[in-house]
Amino acid sequence: MTIQWFPGHMAKARRQVTEKLKLVDIVFELIDARLPMSSRNPMLDEVIHQKQRLLILNKADMADETQTKKWVEFFKAHGHEAIAVNSLDSKGLKRVTKAAEAILKPKWDRMKAKGMKGRAIRAMIVGIPNVGKSTMINRLAKKNLARTGNMPGVTKAQQWIKVEKELELLDTPGILWPKFEDPDVGYKLAVTGAIKDTIMNMDDLAIYGLHFLEKHYPNRLYERYQMTKVSDEIVETFEHIGKLRNVRTTGGEIDYSYVAELIVRDIRNEHLGKLTFDYVEDYKEEFDNKDK
Repeated sequence: MTIQWFPGHMAKARRQVTEKLKLVDIVFELIDARLPMSSRNPMLDEVIHQKQRLLILNKADMADETQTKKWVEFFKAHGHEAIAVNSLDSKGLKRVTKAAEAILKPKWDRMKAKGMKGRAIRAMIVGIPNVGKSTMINRLAKKNLARTGNMPGVTKAQQWIKVEKELELLDTPGILWPKFEDPDVGYKLAVTGAIKDTIMNMDDLAIYGLHFLEKHYPNRLYERYQMTKVSDEIVETFEHIGKLRNVRTTGGEIDYSYVAELIVRDIRNEHLGKLTFDYVEDYKEEFDNKDK
């Protein structure tokens, strides 16, 4: 599956990020803890350059906790300070400011040595659509200042938001990159809701999700759908799930389209448990080669 999706507001957002970068001390790169690599925008490395950065693995409550810990350790080992948070209930958000202060301490020390007064940290928050930026900002600010929505593309413009005395945040629209070179990345983003369903084939997403569960979480597959293997004839699998969940048309036939939607919703709504779609082991060699 090759997905190309680069609306005009995303191209504009990239230009705005580039222009405003000089106004901030640090970049908060918000990524989805369920897919810590697939939800990172490779264009950001080109845009951000050497600016200090904090990786924030959001939605940690929806991800496999064991895998999340591995990812935090992995990023730190490769020179990126990282923390895991759940912005919906503010769990871990206090550590965002503390982590930023620790990263910027050398800069603040140099400013103090020159007799300059301290001030609030100015941070830019960036990330792909639907990764939870607006929800996180609202929790940090303890006010509903940023628009939120359970679909990509809610934030359309930049805005400065004050978070108590220690932090000022510059919100930005979610930015996807023009084309996903790895089809797997497209599937992972789509099945977790980062790409609008209106441009996706729900059958393909459901099939991808079932095969992923079969490989990595077979016990979840059994618990939810009373099956341990996805049939080579996918219709048989859809029919099994349709009968199990009584998903039928008005004529009594299995509604295969609705079965596909049901599977994707089950994945997104945690009915199949906490899932992580990216595994450290699959990216270790790539990062080790970059570090050489």
